[in-house]
Amino acid sequence: MTSLTVTTKTPADLPVDALVVGSVRTDDGPDLAAGHGLPRQAVVHLQAVLADLEATARTGDVHRVVAVPGVKATSVVVTGLGAGSARSTAFDPVALRDAAGAALRSVRTKRAVAVALPTPDVDSLGAVSDGAFAGVYQYDKATSLGTPRAGKASAPVAGPTITVFSGAGQGKEARDVVARSATLGAARDWARDLVNTPPNVLFPQSFADAVKKKVSESPGRVTVTVLDEKALAKGGFGGIVGVGQGSVNPPRIVTMRYAPSGAKASVALVGKGITFDSGGLNLKPSTGMVTMKSDMAGAAAVAATVLAAAELGLPVGVTGYLCLAENLPSGTAQRPSDVVVMRNGTSVEILDTDAEGRMVLGDGICLASEKKPDWIVDIATLTGAQMVALGADIAGVMGNDDAFRTSVVAAADAAGEGAWAMPLPAAMRAKLDTPTADIAHKGDRDGGMLTAAIFLQEFVGEGIPWAHLDIAGPSFNTKGATGATPKGGTGFGVSTLLGLVERHARG
Repeated sequence: MTSLTVTTKTPADLPVDALVVGSVRTDDGPDLAAGHGLPRQAVVHLQAVLADLEATARTGDVHRVVAVPGVKATSVVVTGLGAGSARSTAFDPVALRDAAGAALRSVRTKRAVAVALPTPDVDSLGAVSDGAFAGVYQYDKATSLGTPRAGKASAPVAGPTITVFSGAGQGKEARDVVARSATLGAARDWARDLVNTPPNVLFPQSFADAVKKKVSESPGRVTVTVLDEKALAKGGFGGIVGVGQGSVNPPRIVTMRYAPSGAKASVALVGKGITFDSGGLNLKPSTGMVTMKSDMAGAAAVAATVLAAAELGLPVGVTGYLCLAENLPSGTAQRPSDVVVMRNGTSVEILDTDAEGRMVLGDGICLASEKKPDWIVDIATLTGAQMVALGADIAGVMGNDDAFRTSVVAAADAAGEGAWAMPLPAAMRAKLDTPTADIAHKGDRDGGMLTAAIFLQEFVGEGIPWAHLDIAGPSFNTKGATGATPKGGTGFGVSTLLGLVERHARG
């Protein structure tokens, strides 16, 4: 298991398998970034090697050099930080996070790695620590949810021991920020594992079982309750029941509750958890199903955030609602033109069974609203329109409170996760009008990301600030790994949500 520690010892004296340092692009070519702590002979040697390799010092430009004079590490890994000065210690946290992630990915099979990137303050120290932990992630293909393949012995994927050199000292604040990075990193890796798990292994009940198992192994004090298909039907959760009725794997709503003693604040997180989305009777084309095991990335992010908040002992109550269903076609599947009644009594006409995420979220938001939290955030791989508008790397953020929406975007910026505020024009509510129910669950093609959020807004309790994160693009990386982001499940949203909860705890 990957671990993070902090040190102020001279990096060149650390007896590790690999020592990571930074490079910058100057007018005279590539050079080492400040903070490396290397002796002159090592610097001269590495400068010569970088020049010979025509290093660019851009993010992702990583070079491993062995037998560097004056360094105890077996090899030195030089990772690009972009344009800058060899004397500068101020770098954008995103650049630090990505540089550390790219470097650690190249040596993630090693036992011990030290990182000596510029860390003049605790913010940069946190960015480096976070990126380093994120970079070593790899999904264990031999194990799903802790169950080895039949007939094959396998050990869990082991990560390296990572020691981060701190230019900000080794006091409590520095130790705390590194410890937070380790807790966040482990939680985010769990979210990535859930997203990457094959859909024949991860379905609503096995997802619920995985949450129970993880919570039982965690030092955080989290309680888990599960509503099965009978309880959902009895409780009036028509949205999620309708979505899941076509599958032999019935739906579940899993509630994870962290309630520290004395907490005067409470927040709610709601995650879309479609463990596989075929589109239902409105069947997707075959190419559209390839990544649909990732349609539960919102629920994974919520589960990981609640766990991390509990393990960090944050002084605010956090409740996560995982809305889990499998959207498949069958003789019992939901039909276009069906009308269902949601948890809050709202009747909804179904127009497209492939727009199922908003239905499970609507019931989850109703349930969350009943507890009257300080605010609600839902997170979902909701619309293809998000990717059309914002691309594969930037989430759309919408909400019923401009100030709260701004806070969510600020939390995403601080976490290094791309997010952009989007409007909810009141005039677009008319797109959801229908003569056969209180509301239709989908509008026309134009502004599809916005009308999906306008639909969700109908289920938010009166007076509760709410924000919706559409993470259809950034939740799953179909391209190659880059920076601190792996291929496959990215764990997007965990850092943002945890940061948002921390901000609320600070008042």
